[in-house]
Amino acid sequence: MSSSSQDDEISALEAPDPRLLMGSRDKSVLWYNPTFPGLTDVQKDLLENYSGLKPEVITSHRDKAWDVHPLPCIGQFRFIDFSLSRSTSYPRVLELLKSGGKLLDLGCCFGQDLRKLVHDGAPASSLYGADLRSEFIDLGYDLFLDRNRIGVQFLTADIFDPNSSLKQLDGQMSVVYIGLLLHLFDWEGQRKACERIVGFLKPEKGVLVLGQQVGSLVACDVMSGGERKVTRHDLASFEKLWKEVGERTGSQWEVRANLDEGLGVGDGTRAWDRHETRRLVFEVERVL
Repeated sequence: MSSSSQDDEISALEAPDPRLLMGSRDKSVLWYNPTFPGLTDVQKDLLENYSGLKPEVITSHRDKAWDVHPLPCIGQFRFIDFSLSRSTSYPRVLELLKSGGKLLDLGCCFGQDLRKLVHDGAPASSLYGADLRSEFIDLGYDLFLDRNRIGVQFLTADIFDPNSSLKQLDGQMSVVYIGLLLHLFDWEGQRKACERIVGFLKPEKGVLVLGQQVGSLVACDVMSGGERKVTRHDLASFEKLWKEVGERTGSQWEVRANLDEGLGVGDGTRAWDRHETRRLVFEVERVL
């Protein structure tokens, strides 16, 4: 999940329904779940055995984050959804990290996927998280009770700022994870973000970009929150994006992606989505 996430995965619905008002802290909006739906076995394992957190305090942590920035991912408790661990390449990622590779989680929000990596044996010194909002990083420390022991390096930075603290990571990463980030931008913004991501990665075959974002059965541009245009990809347009990125960076990339209905919590659907909206899950690997 990602952080810098301003209009996180919201469909551009134009109806003047107050329940669909992007940026509203009103808890009547459709993406605010008033009650915590309960822990999965994976979540229970990490929260009990890594952080020692009691599940009954999760809602209060969510409401603190809601006051910072009322994103759909916050309203739906997605900050304890360890989506990276469900990637097909997750075992490969763990082996890369245990062998000296490094991973950057861009738009890390609470840093939940980084905690899962540490819990699963990845060396914390090989992990980096970056978010536009330092408040989310601090809330992650409070949620997982590990401020003085986690060992992951967190940065507050803007991916589009060439002089941000992210510059120190150029050319070092084996893996970059971008969960729920790219869909915040239009085609040009996504292309620029991906070019920057290529810059973080080692200039060699086999490096990976993993993630998920809001996609569509038919590629389209929509207005997000009525304020700005964002691009939603189908499989063909996402592959075209990475072909363009490769041409501009002197590299070639293999795109493995699929569209599914996994945007909602659990097996649920999201009442505010367009009928063609889907989740785009992807693994992009450098091949040249």
